[in-house]
Amino acid sequence: MQLIEVNDKKTAEDFIRVNVEINKNDPNYIRPLDKDIHETFDPAKNKTFRFGEVKRWILLEEGKLIGRIAAFVNKKYKNKGDDGPVGGVGFFDSIDDQAAADMLFDVARHWLLQKGMEAMDGPVNFGERDRWWGLIVNGFVPPLYCMNFNPPYYQKLFETYGFKNYFNQICFAMKANTRLPQKFYDRHAECAKDPLYSSSHIKKDQLDKFAADFTVVYNKAWAGHGGLKSIDEKVVRKMFRSMKPIMDEKISWFAYHDGKPIAIWINLPDLNQWFKHLNGKFDLWHKLKFLWVKSTRKNNKFAGLVFGVVPEFQGKGVDSYMIVEGCRVIQSLRTEDGSYELGKLLYEDYEMQWIGEFNPKMVNVAENLGTYRSRLLTTYRYNFDQSKEFKRHPILL
Repeated sequence: MQLIEVNDKKTAEDFIRVNVEINKNDPNYIRPLDKDIHETFDPAKNKTFRFGEVKRWILLEEGKLIGRIAAFVNKKYKNKGDDGPVGGVGFFDSIDDQAAADMLFDVARHWLLQKGMEAMDGPVNFGERDRWWGLIVNGFVPPLYCMNFNPPYYQKLFETYGFKNYFNQICFAMKANTRLPQKFYDRHAECAKDPLYSSSHIKKDQLDKFAADFTVVYNKAWAGHGGLKSIDEKVVRKMFRSMKPIMDEKISWFAYHDGKPIAIWINLPDLNQWFKHLNGKFDLWHKLKFLWVKSTRKNNKFAGLVFGVVPEFQGKGVDSYMIVEGCRVIQSLRTEDGSYELGKLLYEDYEMQWIGEFNPKMVNVAENLGTYRSRLLTTYRYNFDQSKEFKRHPILL
């Protein structure tokens, strides 16, 4: 077996091909867009390069691509309770061979040791947690956009090497016509009595306004928790503008009190229902093909990206208030007689992106919706000093 460092255009293309070769015979596999992978490792596209660096390798046997891995150092990557600097590994793929996997893990570990790291987490992303994060260990169904997908045997490869479960990431799904439990409507009614409460779905002609509202809620609800940092409004504006072509206004919701943003529920159509027809390509021709697919093929699924309530309004029913406000539109509820009869659905299925099991409050919100656990992903940690006590991710209180 031969390890080759990714250092030119050909090896960068081979890095992508490994993933295709490993998964091509799985009917649930959806090839990621090549551009999304390339941009992760492009300093001009990925701002994480300001704070870190990355190294990639591919593994060959008799000229055949059989594995790949990337190793990351990111000064901004922190996890509450860490005893020392932690690096990351990601974009791991391997044939079902422990020796091959060990070679990949070893080369990443040795590079991270040289960079002063004391542990490595994986599989993780060189960037934000909303993509390429965690190993699928249950729920081997078609992935959502920018979600990892892997064969079941990867769990054995990680755990046999010595990785331990740092935290689990749970995805929740439900049919879009599921009637919410009555307590959601009751709590909604209590909030609705207060005229200071209001709600709105996102509007494409007011994206800067909603970007500012998102920033306020996000920074109050998440900054400082679980290694998450605050986000700049200009970053959110850029993100919202990039999402505009595929955004469905009616499925992303905001709640307000006295005009101030207090909660967000951000959803998008499941982009992979369209991108699966592009075979990873997004050049001019495939962009045109995407527009044709988008206009001719109904997307039956939408995906939850972000849900949160600012601390001072948690436990006051605001989550129920916002969810019911959204469902009135998403489910086309007719509420004149109080029966909440379902109308014409905008979508058939709903799946929430992963929620860390270290966040029991959000897990509880998701479970109370009447969902089922659709996938389980695991973020592993490997301490370089194996005599060191292993600590799982702390629970958020």
